[in-house]
Amino acid sequence: MTQPVVVAALYKFVTLEDYVALREPLLQAMLANGIKGTLLIAEEGINGTVSGSRAGIDGLLAWLKNDPRMVDLDHKESYCDEQPFYRTKVKLKKEIVTLGVEGVDPNKQVGTYVDPQDWNALIADPEVLLIDTRNDYEVSIGTFEGAIDPKTTSFREFPDYIRANFDPARHKKVAMFCTGGIRCEKASSYMLGEGFEEVYHLKGGILKYLEEVPQAESQWRGDCFVFDNRVTVRHDLSEGDYDQCHACRTPVSVEDRASEHYVPGISCPHCWDTLSEKTRRSAIDRQKQIELAKARNQPHPIGYNYRQAPEA
Repeated sequence: MTQPVVVAALYKFVTLEDYVALREPLLQAMLANGIKGTLLIAEEGINGTVSGSRAGIDGLLAWLKNDPRMVDLDHKESYCDEQPFYRTKVKLKKEIVTLGVEGVDPNKQVGTYVDPQDWNALIADPEVLLIDTRNDYEVSIGTFEGAIDPKTTSFREFPDYIRANFDPARHKKVAMFCTGGIRCEKASSYMLGEGFEEVYHLKGGILKYLEEVPQAESQWRGDCFVFDNRVTVRHDLSEGDYDQCHACRTPVSVEDRASEHYVPGISCPHCWDTLSEKTRRSAIDRQKQIELAKARNQPHPIGYNYRQAPEA
């Protein structure tokens, strides 16, 4: 019987002054272990989601943790039947998750980590302001009961949203969460710098919560968006029922796919009336490339992505 593919979401904020020189050895370690997916490295740390065999993932993690700076690297695992990535990449970045505010450094200042087992008690406190730090299309398919949706389309919009809506003098306790924990680390560092005193964030993110908290006790509602070809996962971390529009990268439900405006790879109910003719033609051409690559059993691109790529 074929073994399931292991999908590992990993990150660590740690000073990597040699990150440029680290790129090629890291890429070679991924290739040597048969790993696909993308890792981002910057002076502030490492972030990404990768997949491979059990032995391959263990080999990559061992390689990374051989560096004393990454011995306590955070990672979460789930499983799927088919390879969710097509390529192997290591990208150099200014930030491993882009907030766009100078001086925000989780290596120097970060909020209070809350273990998944303690999360329900924290967010039950009526004095706690619960904020979902993810983008609007992620929140739309699942979030925690009672969470505030900032309705942002990019993590870069988060600082302006906080400044416009919340006051450190009135909002004494703030709890935040995101997919794997990385955005919250940066968001909590930012909010502490803005004068918020009690800032909490879910350790390991939604994925760790879904892994460790029994569904009968869960305060999570819906599916969780993931940045690979599975699109979403359910509470048991099995693959969800959503697909993804290759034109706008919005998750599309079974109902969306029944719409007259859904054309695989070209448009969906969320973007059919906003795509320019140039973008539509590009999406059509891209879909032809995808279908041709599938027929040849070759790697192919996810989609056109006419808007800014989502934060991992």
